[in-house]
Amino acid sequence: MNNFGITGIAGYIAPRHLQAIKDTGNRLIAAMDPHDSVGIIDRFFPNAAFFTEFERFDRHLEKLRRTSSDEKINYLSICSPNHLHDAHIRLALRLGANAICEKPLVLNPWNLDALQELENESAGKVYTILQLRVHPSLIELKNKLLQIKSKKHDVTLTYVTSRGPWYKFSWKGDQPKSGGIATNIGIHFFDLLMWYFGKMEGIEVHYSSADKMSGYIELERANVKWFLSTDRNDLPEEVSKNGKTTFRSIIVDQEEIEFTEGFTDLHTKVYSETLVGRGFGLETARPSVELVYKIRNEKVSSKQTVLHPFAKKILGIK
Repeated sequence: MNNFGITGIAGYIAPRHLQAIKDTGNRLIAAMDPHDSVGIIDRFFPNAAFFTEFERFDRHLEKLRRTSSDEKINYLSICSPNHLHDAHIRLALRLGANAICEKPLVLNPWNLDALQELENESAGKVYTILQLRVHPSLIELKNKLLQIKSKKHDVTLTYVTSRGPWYKFSWKGDQPKSGGIATNIGIHFFDLLMWYFGKMEGIEVHYSSADKMSGYIELERANVKWFLSTDRNDLPEEVSKNGKTTFRSIIVDQEEIEFTEGFTDLHTKVYSETLVGRGFGLETARPSVELVYKIRNEKVSSKQTVLHPFAKKILGIK
């Protein structure tokens, strides 16, 4: 049995991590969040220590490391806002523990270089959550694509996940903290596409605002048109009519990939793989971190030859 700590336990994604810790037969020793609406702990680990101050959490874990081999943490799960990931990973490594960090692992590529040096000096390792890589339907497609040789695929990615007014007032709507929409909600899909089709060879950004972005990526084996949005008005009519708030679509060579279901236990699958040494480490995370960094720093292009259909609609182009 491994001992876990967790940061950002009051956040949206934390329950999936708590479930994964429990499902893999481990226990939570201590949790931290500046917000104290964390009654969910009682559903999973009612005896876990809880802190609202990072400094006290740090001191507690350090004390356990020095005085109690039975209570010291082996893993730190990181569910805190994106701009804090780097600091919280450093805490894990300083404690000699492994880090399991939500996406994006870090906001800037050079942070990966520094973490690599620290990882080399530590007994711990750094892992991230790339749950689409363990989705059964997407693994099946990966294997299918490997059978197709010498072809550059045409891909259209569309991801609309509705968010209310609260989003822009939270850290998620603050680009220096979240990295913006391409980083915060798009990184899983960009990682998936590079896992399928190879490294990035070129990018264009066609539209960029606080709640939606669109562009083009040339990969080794694919040309990708992509659109991301948190605006409910961008949901396809048939989706919103059915009361759904999220629309995911990847079309490869005019064939739709179906993966709307099967998301409920993906974090547990990632944890299971990580705990037996098959986790997604720093170098696995690097291509997608580099890509989203370039996207958010790319100027909007005037090119209109490879526009996503949703971007055409926004820009008023037929």
